[in-house]
Amino acid sequence: MNVNYLFVGAVAIAVIALLIFLITRNNKDKKRFEMENNKAELKPEKHTGEQI
Repeated sequence: MNVNYLFVGAVAIAVIALLIFLITRNNKDKKRFEMENNKAELKPEKHTGEQI
């Protein structure tokens, strides 16, 4: 049984690159989500008139 090590290496590198990309993207999204929630908590909506 012949194993094409070049192909296996290329797939392994692609999988590692995909994992790194997904992890960094998740961290950026997490930071953005936390910032948006903090801004929403600090600035409540303003009501006009006597609406309660």
